[in-house]
Amino acid sequence: MVSARKAASLTGVERRAVELDTIASVLPIDRRDELAELLTDSDIETLRHLVNEGMGANTLRALTSDLAYIEAWALATTRRSLPWPAPEALLLKFVAQHLWNPEKRAADPDHGMPADVAENLRRQKFLKSSGPHAPATVRRRLANWSTLTKWRGLDGAFTSPALKSAIRLAVRAVPRTRKRKSAKAVTGDILAKLLATCSTDSLRDLRDRAILMVAFASGGRRRSEIAGLRVEQLAEEPPIAVAGGSPLPSLAIHLGRTKTTNGEQDDVVYLTGRPVDALNAWIAAAKIDGGSVFRGIGRWGTVSKRALDPQSVNAILKQRAEMAGLEAGEFSAHGLRSGYLTEAANRGIPLPEAMEQSRHRSIQQASSYYNSATRRSGRAARLLQYD
Repeated sequence: MVSARKAASLTGVERRAVELDTIASVLPIDRRDELAELLTDSDIETLRHLVNEGMGANTLRALTSDLAYIEAWALATTRRSLPWPAPEALLLKFVAQHLWNPEKRAADPDHGMPADVAENLRRQKFLKSSGPHAPATVRRRLANWSTLTKWRGLDGAFTSPALKSAIRLAVRAVPRTRKRKSAKAVTGDILAKLLATCSTDSLRDLRDRAILMVAFASGGRRRSEIAGLRVEQLAEEPPIAVAGGSPLPSLAIHLGRTKTTNGEQDDVVYLTGRPVDALNAWIAAAKIDGGSVFRGIGRWGTVSKRALDPQSVNAILKQRAEMAGLEAGEFSAHGLRSGYLTEAANRGIPLPEAMEQSRHRSIQQASSYYNSATRRSGRAARLLQYD
């Protein structure tokens, strides 16, 4: 805790960095120092309020990320911090600079995001795409912008006919095919290849093997859920009896608040057999007796006290894919989630049973993965067959 006298001597940026440290104890925040320079005192106060309100960590991370991007864009575009509430003209400018037609841009360099704005955002690592943004990304950022405005007790122009029309026309002018978060699903055969690269008893292999097995076997957990997993969420269950064999170890994972649950729900998923052994082997080797389960490993084999960030889970999967001789660009951590349901379909597990473990709320969303594995060879596709 910073003393009152010391706090008074801090600069604005240093004070915001300290506040972000406090928030980070609840909400893991990357790039703290950069955010301290970018966000305003009002922004930090809003984040503190949301933490105190008990909002889910995943939602808070998304809000923080989008707030940082919008602030960076406003500074690059207008040379001043984001005004609250934002005028309608600024909202329309945001849409015009993010949803644009590449063909028109080729003929008119002023169409879309100005080159200096794009370069500014790219230099700060806020902008990765060289083309227009996905409509879903723009809508999400506008929705979070609107939410943050309301939490400040202000009204915005987010429902204005002009803004709705601008988005609708921009999306229609530049149709995009929505891509899956992972080009390929990590099904059982792919997972086996990834696990084969974790064959030693080194700390890194033990950790990565546990991450892959736990993420997949627990229903395809999201990378944020794996990165944020804590020992306190684990509960040993009675072994599962197996006819003619040794009982299998069983473990419950209390997920608590997730992307699709509210604060009063506590979803539970179960691990049985090999994933439990892999998880226990990592915890024992890393000498973890509380706090974060999956942590960084230093150059000299030192296990960090801090949790992995969600992006590291993605990086680990890609690294293991490359080590297995696979095309790393075709896989992401979300492939474990889609892969679980695809594998369940391949093995004839009913969709409702698979959803009990994956904790999907939407049958439509879950079946989009599940059905893709069975539709090609199903009866509906074989109404006309060879004699």
